Amino acid sequence: MGREMFDAIVIGGGPAGATASTLIARDGHKVLLLERERFPRYHVGESLLPSTVHFMLELLGCREEVLNANFFPKPGGVYLWGASAEPWHFDFKEKYHKANYAFQVKRDKFDDILLKNAARKGVDVREEHSVLGPIQDENDRVIGVRFKDDKGQEKEAYATYVLDGSGQAGLLSNSIGEREYDKYFQHIAVYAYFEGAKRWHDPERQGAGVFASFDSGWVWYLPLSDTLTGIGAVVHRDEAAVTLRELGAEKALYKYLDACPIINELLEPAHRVTEGDYGQVRIVKDYSYRSDKFWAPGCALIGDAACFIDPILATGVHLATFGGLQAARAVNTCLRGGEGISEEKSFEEFEQRYRREFALWYGYMASFYEMNRDESSFFWEAHKMLQPEGSNTPAAAKDSFIQLASGLANTGEPLFQDGDSFLNAFKDQLNVTQRRIDVAQGGKELTTEEMEFIDDNRARVFQGMNDTYTIASAGRDPVAAAEARAKVKPVFEGGLIPSIDGLGWEAFSLN
Repeated sequence: MGREMFDAIVIGGGPAGATASTLIARDGHKVLLLERERFPRYHVGESLLPSTVHFMLELLGCREEVLNANFFPKPGGVYLWGASAEPWHFDFKEKYHKANYAFQVKRDKFDDILLKNAARKGVDVREEHSVLGPIQDENDRVIGVRFKDDKGQEKEAYATYVLDGSGQAGLLSNSIGEREYDKYFQHIAVYAYFEGAKRWHDPERQGAGVFASFDSGWVWYLPLSDTLTGIGAVVHRDEAAVTLRELGAEKALYKYLDACPIINELLEPAHRVTEGDYGQVRIVKDYSYRSDKFWAPGCALIGDAACFIDPILATGVHLATFGGLQAARAVNTCLRGGEGISEEKSFEEFEQRYRREFALWYGYMASFYEMNRDESSFFWEAHKMLQPEGSNTPAAAKDSFIQLASGLANTGEPLFQDGDSFLNAFKDQLNVTQRRIDVAQGGKELTTEEMEFIDDNRARVFQGMNDTYTIASAGRDPVAAAEARAKVKPVFEGGLIPSIDGLGWEAFSLN
């Protein structure tokens, strides 16, 4: 085999890598994804956010497949947390009409859907291929990777950009920066799976995760199917180290569960799974960290390779896919020729937006661990972060909490703006959109098939930013369209805004 050349190489097939590779390939570029395992593979169960289900999956083009995968619907969350003596809850539907649910997912199945979707969208996906390290030029720019294929042969591949989505292994971390471990979130999680556990007693919240705090930590309780439940305890590493050494993993888990009567009551009829991927009692370090740099010339970190944060609000997949989107935009902009935007400017926008999202969640989670508060205090904390100038009512405060817990707090991101669904902005639909502009400018009339396509996909093709921008170009109510487009402003002073298709950056102009 000769020297293999690609526009981009992505390491890791998890949500971050699958997202980035899909969006780069959908922009017409040649992408190689190297995954060390064979999917589907085990991964700890995950509680998704509405932002992922209703917006990010739409952008990736696999939302319908996830909706039809029989994952357990998640209407919100139930908490016995803080100073409150009784459980309290929130429901997504209290604020959102469309994005009013998410899913509790088995990650082996969910990740497999995303990876296979990447392959269908044109990514060269190679499983059981382990990356050994980066290839750098004389200026230390990353220009490729060395890897071992599924037959054990060592090979090389080259690309203009390499994205590291290898998880906590962070295979390119040393080529980019240093990992900074947090002094606050230093926890260990011990968890297992149970069959036959009860669901929450309220019929409308049977798919909700239950989170209960106790003196030395907290417990998660996630219904993954009608019968399977994932349950884990998160405890500070110093306390956990002693308990695990004295009791072992399984007895330590039961000790922590015994400290949560609300969880024990739900577990009463259940038995622990003891066979297969779900049959082990597992331990994982839950240390929060972030790299001091997210990118260097030729490469970038995404997902857990870039940063990791406490799991209390289920941000893992959200942050991974969000980072994958921002990195794909930077890569696409540069591969398109920059459009007047330098590589440094493009990747700075990626890093700033990614860090901003991480910092938002980090700041809120720190306040969430202040156990002397009640639920109203947690709501007000979210309100102060998201809408400091907004309406100061208890209902508005809870709305802010739900907005944050939904992953819809990034008001500078058109993809998530105002809770409205972003279009499935890919080439086939954009071509038809462009034809409308051609007609408005005196071009050949639309065919019957094109008109039917527009009618059938109007709700998807002409929405949000793309809707207003295209209508303005076609001469339909340009004043209203210009006003709507003007709402999309840089997140940072002098920064960039997403391109019309959502897959790159463009410069911001007041004109």
